[in-house]
Amino acid sequence: MVFIPTLSEKKSENSDYKKEILAGDGFMKRINKGDTLRIVDQAGNQAADTLFFLADDPADHYSASMTIQEQESLYLSTGTILVSESGKKMLKITADTCGQHDTIGGACSCQSNTVRYQREKVSMHACRDTFMLEMSRFASGYPFSKRDLAPNINFFMNVPVAPEGCLDFKDGVSGAGFYVELEALEDVVVLISNCPQLNNPCNAYNPTPIEVLIWKGEA
Repeated sequence: MVFIPTLSEKKSENSDYKKEILAGDGFMKRINKGDTLRIVDQAGNQAADTLFFLADDPADHYSASMTIQEQESLYLSTGTILVSESGKKMLKITADTCGQHDTIGGACSCQSNTVRYQREKVSMHACRDTFMLEMSRFASGYPFSKRDLAPNINFFMNVPVAPEGCLDFKDGVSGAGFYVELEALEDVVVLISNCPQLNNPCNAYNPTPIEVLIWKGEA
């Protein structure tokens, strides 16, 4: 099957919110129902580790297993509905110029870096660190903690699954300026770690910035 990218009519200069997130930095923000969120891979082959929580019940977060089961596919693209642990529809991917996003590779951690690469990498910055830092800073009545870190989405990351079930971290299929766009079907909170990974060759050992844009929905 040939992938035909779904382009959005929304122009970045008309967005209601825009923020660049440097490699290794994080982002956490409430997205209201009806709003549109766009994540842009500015230089190509960067991984944007992302989690979503229902704003009114953050314990009910994005579920990789429920989403995979609902769409009968391991990968996310245009038309995918992101589903919570309780089965609630959270967001819908409405535009995608990349075509494939990983939902099973998970976020890098200091511990996984030692397993995947070498023991000496244990002190290197990892996405789980960024997630924890952003949750500690987020102003909310909900006590976010490491218990809220579930299997996340890796936007723009290419993790093929071999016939025998093994995972492989390959060169990305994204390019400079590629983006994914999601419409919030409920009030949600988005949590992003722009991966600082210096060991994975998918980004030529050079992590780069991403950009987040938001368009407000009709009131």
